[in-house]
Amino acid sequence: MEKLSLNVDIKNEQKKAQELIQNQGLRVLVCAGTGCVANGSMQVIEKFKQLGVDVAILNEKDKMTAVPTGCHGFCEQGVLVTIPKLKVTYVKVKVSDVEEIFESHIKGGKPVERLLYVDPMTHNHVMDDEHINFYAKQTRTALKNCGNINAESIDEAIAARGYEALYMVLAENNPDKVIETIEKSGLRGRGGGGFPTGRKWRFTAANKGGKSYVVCNGDEGDPGAFMDRSVMEGDPHKLLEGIAIAAFAVGADEAYIYVRAEYPLAIKRLRKAIKDAEERNFLGNNIMGTNFNLTIHIREGAGAFVCGEETALIASIEGERGMPRPKPPFPANKGLFGRPTLINNVETLANVPVIILKGADWFSSMGTETSKGTKTFALTGEVNNTGLIEVPMGTTLRQIIFDIGGGMREGKKFKAVQIGGPSGGCLTEEHLDIPMDYDNLIKAGAMVGSGGLVVMSDKTCIVEVARFFMNFTTNESCGKCVPCREGTKNMLAILQKIVKGNGTMEDLDKLEELAEVVKAGSLCGLGKTAPNPVLSTLKYFRDEYIAHIQDKKCPAGVCKALKKIVIQEELCKGCTKCARNCPVGAIQGTVKNPHKIDQSKCIKCGACVSACPFKAIVSE
Repeated sequence: MEKLSLNVDIKNEQKKAQELIQNQGLRVLVCAGTGCVANGSMQVIEKFKQLGVDVAILNEKDKMTAVPTGCHGFCEQGVLVTIPKLKVTYVKVKVSDVEEIFESHIKGGKPVERLLYVDPMTHNHVMDDEHINFYAKQTRTALKNCGNINAESIDEAIAARGYEALYMVLAENNPDKVIETIEKSGLRGRGGGGFPTGRKWRFTAANKGGKSYVVCNGDEGDPGAFMDRSVMEGDPHKLLEGIAIAAFAVGADEAYIYVRAEYPLAIKRLRKAIKDAEERNFLGNNIMGTNFNLTIHIREGAGAFVCGEETALIASIEGERGMPRPKPPFPANKGLFGRPTLINNVETLANVPVIILKGADWFSSMGTETSKGTKTFALTGEVNNTGLIEVPMGTTLRQIIFDIGGGMREGKKFKAVQIGGPSGGCLTEEHLDIPMDYDNLIKAGAMVGSGGLVVMSDKTCIVEVARFFMNFTTNESCGKCVPCREGTKNMLAILQKIVKGNGTMEDLDKLEELAEVVKAGSLCGLGKTAPNPVLSTLKYFRDEYIAHIQDKKCPAGVCKALKKIVIQEELCKGCTKCARNCPVGAIQGTVKNPHKIDQSKCIKCGACVSACPFKAIVSE
């Protein structure tokens, strides 16, 4: 195909945008992602702006600009403030701290030590991201700009090479070459399925003639997952550019971003980004002077987990109830409004501009043989450093938990990690060193999923974890197919029976049988993967299930129904405080003599444990 001459000088646009940033003077990057906003980051930004006026008055050559960015990733340390020129990152910053940072460090050159991150292993204060293991051991591709640019400024996106990849693609004017590049890169779907992205593009592009669509799946439903939200909030223009490149490649002129309504900040920034991109002619009609047109719409979802499944998502956009449809036909042939439709999730599309800019070989040089590039994960649970991370595919759980995550909290012992959310599985200490990629995790009984990682210690009850996820999938089942609707409900009933101490060994056999039926017979991915947490925990922690059933004991001491609160006679002084605080009169005894608890009356509220001044009452 003939190369085109565009009416945009992208290099000149970048130069002008970079000059705007240089004119900002000292840039103070303040996290304005959802988590930090909830912790008061907008007030922190406002305070820096007020002080920035004082800088300009003191010295006309000096200038300070407070920049509201997207999520920095290190969520539990928010509000995060990074000053790149001073090579410093401050954590847990409050409005009352801003003036001290300004006076002591910005004006006086002396860092505020008490606001620096403290390494949980060495207990030393650490100055900047290069030396904070949480950041230093990551490789950021999709998240590269998040936390480094003003999320609501198209100029800052352009300064970071935003829309340059789209410019290259339109100038080259070869959709097939774009698909070849994505195929060669080895990029696979980051939404959970791991289907080869280039192949999906190829299938959609094969439907020549007539209307076709691109749909971006931003319906991030896994509990504790916020990877896609961070991209939409922190670097919306990268996502829009990825969508535009995909639309050009498959011949679509209309796209939808499906975002759950619980993400109001992401929706606000996406709307602004679309408007700004249209004004610059990076979206809309005759983009950059070509005959390529693209209109992008935003559709807000009501938060149904099943709408993460592509056919249910399509139904929701069309105004119908979000329920899966049988496949085939696949969306690539008959999708939105009955037309060929390409569906990719946010993280997948955010990787596209970087692959175009740096090349397929660069992207495929990271990761493993069958899983290329990087993957974002939401690291939560019993680790010192929780937050959003991005690492090359093939990184081990040990590296994530003990290097990036800073090890277990309070010296607790690692027990397991739930990976892939409600659709994933539970892995143990023996899996700490397997390369984390699509194939290895499936072999181990788990899956990458959207990227949720919940780290558990020996204080976590595995049976309760399985019950929690089964309760989630039962509530989120759309009810269309019998195996999922009835099977998950019955699996949940058995798990609830076990955690209450009423389970039998026959229940375990029934639980496994139901799990296999649900897995094999369900219509969509939600049902087919719903049994994974149960099957994986039965495989690796069967003894814990048996302890609940036969010994009537929760090894982790979590399940309330199996707890037993007892008074250690040798420590009891007979002060009667426990009896006076018991709400149900379950404690008997006389003054100055050891007391006893009537287990048939005890409701295990723990009031006696708190009341005892001699620590004579313990939970077994």
